[in-house]
Amino acid sequence: MAAGSDHGLKRIVWKRIQDTIIKDCRKSEVWNILILDHFTTKLLSSCCKMSDLMSEKITIVEDLFKIREPVPEMKAIYFMSPTAKCVDAFIADFKTKPKYKAAYVYFTDYCPDDLFNNMKLHCAKYIRVCKEINICFMPQEAQVFTCDNPGAFQSIYSPNSHDKKKTLETLADQLVTLCATLDEYPGVRYKKDGSMENAKTLAELVDNKLARHYELDDSGNKKGKTQAQLLIMERGFDPVTPILHELTYQAMAYDLIDIQNDTYKYKSKDSSEKQALLNEDDMLWVMLRHKHIADVSAQIPKMVKEISASKKQPGEKITISNLAQMMKKMPAFRKHLTEKTIHLQLAEDCMQHFSNNVEKLCKAEQDLAVGSDVEGVKVKDPMRTLLPVLLHPYSTHDKIRAVLLYIFSLNGTTDENLSKLIQHVKIEDEREFILNWKELGVPIITSQNFFSRKPTRRDRSQEQTYNLSRWTPVIKDVMEDAVENKLDTKEWPHQSECPAAWNGSGAVSARQKHKTSNQDERRTGSRLIIFVIGGISFSEMRSAYEVTQAVKSCEVIIGSSHILTPTSLLNDIKALSKGPMETFTVDERSNA
Repeated sequence: MAAGSDHGLKRIVWKRIQDTIIKDCRKSEVWNILILDHFTTKLLSSCCKMSDLMSEKITIVEDLFKIREPVPEMKAIYFMSPTAKCVDAFIADFKTKPKYKAAYVYFTDYCPDDLFNNMKLHCAKYIRVCKEINICFMPQEAQVFTCDNPGAFQSIYSPNSHDKKKTLETLADQLVTLCATLDEYPGVRYKKDGSMENAKTLAELVDNKLARHYELDDSGNKKGKTQAQLLIMERGFDPVTPILHELTYQAMAYDLIDIQNDTYKYKSKDSSEKQALLNEDDMLWVMLRHKHIADVSAQIPKMVKEISASKKQPGEKITISNLAQMMKKMPAFRKHLTEKTIHLQLAEDCMQHFSNNVEKLCKAEQDLAVGSDVEGVKVKDPMRTLLPVLLHPYSTHDKIRAVLLYIFSLNGTTDENLSKLIQHVKIEDEREFILNWKELGVPIITSQNFFSRKPTRRDRSQEQTYNLSRWTPVIKDVMEDAVENKLDTKEWPHQSECPAAWNGSGAVSARQKHKTSNQDERRTGSRLIIFVIGGISFSEMRSAYEVTQAVKSCEVIIGSSHILTPTSLLNDIKALSKGPMETFTVDERSNA
């Protein structure tokens, strides 16, 4: 199991599991078996480690769907999703010959009556406890959650989808369990977005389900709204951010390097295969992940130098191979340096990609995204910015990204111009990478009836940025406007009333030190929860931490169905026009 975490959402989820499942176990003097399905295995792995479970008298963790040896003298704890598949597997454990002495059953969410009655019919005498604990979201990071459902993108946006309504219902249920776990009853708002109705539909579903959930609390009283606000929006509100090459450490690493399941695989200097988990148990990762790669590249060698200064020969340069030699000679030193050398290696990998290709691409991408160059001069002819990218032997994948940024900068282009671009990039058979953005409500072909939908951006001209990192995710503007009570009610209608702390003036700026006002005091400890339908990027995740850091009185939590990278998003976009059974992937990365 993954190591435990003392951070934010993960800590809250683990405490919730301790207060429900573990608390019941403590009443028993005997050791217990814990049986999990796929989702609850991931959930527990994200917020605790095996030693945490052992200390709570859980000695064995088993897979619900695998063949297991009966242990009739032990009690079993079942932590599972309320699905027919899980319930059938549970019944099979007790129907003929019981595998365990008794069962303590915990569902992640509401269990439908038919499944519950089926369990009672076959296993009633073995069930000691049956509870719903309301956690069916995944705590990814301290301030980030997902619904662990990348397939939701196809279900919601594919014109061939048959389960859009069901998917939105499920997402709504998952959002309600997030609010319940945080003990929040937020006011709900959504981004009004032309012909796209998904945010409005989801806002209605969440608001109705929250009202039902909080109808009566444990003491029989109706729960009132808490100091929280939930904003719901669609992926099409900012198509630029997830397509740009990002130069902050986490976003850059996940874009350019093949990191699967948060595991970074690399070769050491002796050519042996190594791997490292990039999560919040690695405090160096937490410290560096949102920093610009230029800062990371400068910082890690300094840290390594401090540790190794007393160990190296005078005048010897700090390199991966030198460190490897030192680590072989001194085992204690090896343990101390491992964490640093992982990041030295990862940062070197990122910089290798950067110097090969990405550096030249970034200037054009930033000019297209921001609409002006480094000096602030407006880009009058975006085609002149795009052409050098198309003429250079970049990978097809990178050219598609640049073409998309060009189209987004113009709010759509003509049929004729698009055809020329597609020919130039040689993707005549893969034009869906570009055309299918229309399914997200993003204009690709301009029409005379179309009204410009580009958002007004905040003025950040006084903020210090790197020349190749001038773009700010649109979601950061939204977070800051929400905290300052500047969201336009026409663009962001209220699905339900907002608590007092989110009304009126006297709001705080996310970029300035603020004086305490009565409203700030009311809002201290309040939360802004943002949910994006269709995936979030690592840059948008970073924005939640930056705004929280700037506005100490409000914590921003961001979530989606899943976390995306430029490659995974483009694959999802292309797949929208295919039937449910057809899949394919883009394997090209920026290292072509």
